[in-house]
Amino acid sequence: VPRQPCAPQPPPPPDDEPGWGPHRLALLVPFRERFEELLAFVPYMHRFLSKKRIRHHILVLNQVDHFRFNRASLINVGFLESGNDTDYIAMHDVDLLPLNEQLDYGFPEEGPFHVASPELHPLYHYKTYVGGILLLTKQHYELCNGMSNRFWGWGREDDEFYRRIKGAGLQVRRPTGIKTGYETFEHLHDPAWRKRDQKRIAAQKQEQFKVDREGGLNNVRYRIESRTALSVAGAPCTVLNIQLDCDTSETPWCTFG
Repeated sequence: VPRQPCAPQPPPPPDDEPGWGPHRLALLVPFRERFEELLAFVPYMHRFLSKKRIRHHILVLNQVDHFRFNRASLINVGFLESGNDTDYIAMHDVDLLPLNEQLDYGFPEEGPFHVASPELHPLYHYKTYVGGILLLTKQHYELCNGMSNRFWGWGREDDEFYRRIKGAGLQVRRPTGIKTGYETFEHLHDPAWRKRDQKRIAAQKQEQFKVDREGGLNNVRYRIESRTALSVAGAPCTVLNIQLDCDTSETPWCTFG
């Protein structure tokens, strides 16, 4: 059964009160057609971050073109469109909610901080995993040239990004002292109800294990169809309707054909 939207709650304290840090987080949420998850995610994360006194802006990166889903390109677009008033990002899955208030969403000055670490994520436990929820300063994301735009369909883009992080000389840090184990997050995704696009065609089977040494922030191709400010159960967010572009001579697996 899809999770129900959060009921409206009293507004959090204004972010100009004492105790709020100097940094501002751009919460980047790659998205397509998961509205029941979004209705739960936006108010939940707004309350969670506000309670921790973290200034934030939730950006829903809605892919509206007819190509296969491209999580990495959407994050690149979100980074480029996030504005100068934010100085770090969270690459955040819409179906993953943090349940432990001890989880740190603060400014990751020392390097990428993987909130949904393999020791805590309910599904993925291999040591090089950096998916789910990853925080980076904007400076560090630029140092990696963002993520590769070659991954259409589900999976592998975060594994390639781990290699970019290491290639940039950065070290991934993870939570310590969290004792809730695999109960640290709620995973909203039901694989029987919503199947993932795991199709691999032609050269995509080999390409998915390669490092893209040329593409990233520098060559993501897109158009913003619209930008809409919304309030979900009293929680603010901005929805970017994004049309990605694909060079089918480079990545013919971007289409559903």
